[in-house]
Amino acid sequence: MNKAISLAGAVTLALAELCVAAGATAGMAQAAEAPLKATVIHWWTSGGESAAIKQFADAYNKAGGQWVDNAIAGADQARATTINRIVGGNAPVAAQFNTSKQFRDIVDQGMLNNVDEVAAKGNWDQIMPASILNAIKSNGHFYAAPVNIHMPAWFFYSKAAFAKAGIKEEPKTYDEFLAVLARLKTAGLVPLAFGGQVWQEKITFDAVLAIVGGQELYLKVYRDRDQAAVKSEAFKQVLTAFKKLRGFVDPGSPGRNWNDATAMVVTGKAGIQIMGDWAKGEFSAARQVAGKDFGCFPGFGPNSPYIVAGDAFVFPKSSDPNTIKAQKLMASVITAPAAQVAFSARKGSIPIRGDVDDSSLDQCARLGIAIIKDKSRQLPNSEMLIEPDLNGALQDVLTNFWNKNQSPEDAQKAFASALKG
Repeated sequence: MNKAISLAGAVTLALAELCVAAGATAGMAQAAEAPLKATVIHWWTSGGESAAIKQFADAYNKAGGQWVDNAIAGADQARATTINRIVGGNAPVAAQFNTSKQFRDIVDQGMLNNVDEVAAKGNWDQIMPASILNAIKSNGHFYAAPVNIHMPAWFFYSKAAFAKAGIKEEPKTYDEFLAVLARLKTAGLVPLAFGGQVWQEKITFDAVLAIVGGQELYLKVYRDRDQAAVKSEAFKQVLTAFKKLRGFVDPGSPGRNWNDATAMVVTGKAGIQIMGDWAKGEFSAARQVAGKDFGCFPGFGPNSPYIVAGDAFVFPKSSDPNTIKAQKLMASVITAPAAQVAFSARKGSIPIRGDVDDSSLDQCARLGIAIIKDKSRQLPNSEMLIEPDLNGALQDVLTNFWNKNQSPEDAQKAFASALKG
């Protein structure tokens, strides 16, 4: 009798241990299969931007990750939050910066992980433009994953507004562009949809500098910081051409957000907006079709420079294996062809790689992809060439010139002084 009880007890104990072991194994399997959590800071909050970033989030989740979205309105605020969280020991897994010198300081201070392994597997050196590579690489290492190519000097126009003003063709020169603005004004429309914020004034000036001044002057100013170029008659003409646009904006422009200016073109209240191709996402969100409801052109003439800008995600320093895995997975997912096309279709940008099927993209995007294949037309945006502090100083000069009764000569002197540092 005692032996039977003993045997039964042993069997019961063995079964119990098996259950515990099985439960532990299941728990370990669940832990191993747990999605790679990635807290992602970005500033994409408008309708078109939100639809775009969702493409990356969905792709990341499908690849075995868990995207934790941390959208912060305003680029400056988002970047400041990222830096504060890194310094405070609560860094996100990834954070958005522009493809520029904005994150060079935190690279130099050892605050970022590199994604060299992903870059090598993805053949980034061969599929991306040189200006993008120069911005994301430091000392031979890749410290950011670029997600798009934006061109900040597109001209978007309302087909309805052009029709109302009797304008049948896109302008082919800057003088023709000014004449189109005058006709829109005569027709009772706001000629130029504009947001009076320092960064919008700066990208508009850069567009004029590249188009009116040309690539050589642009590079002498921003890349070479050539004082003679800034003090030249050609640069003064650029300033004059820029200031002429002031007469074609409405009184409500100061402080206006870029997407609110885009909405003026979408609704036909305004004729044209000079803005990055991210504005195209707002047209898409309003279900407007390029070539039918609105038009787009990237400057004037077949040799107009194509300014290269964009966005990238950086990966704050971490030694946690799962965080590193999450960073590598994200870098791989967001640079993959399918995700690139899905994102660009909604963001208004073009993919960072030239080996994608662009048939699903609109005619503006396809035009941009065709142009950027011509390396002679690629022009780095100014923030790829100058440091953030200097960019801020030049913004101050230009906003002062735009908003005050200052002569081009005085603005020229102020620009030269700021560029000297």
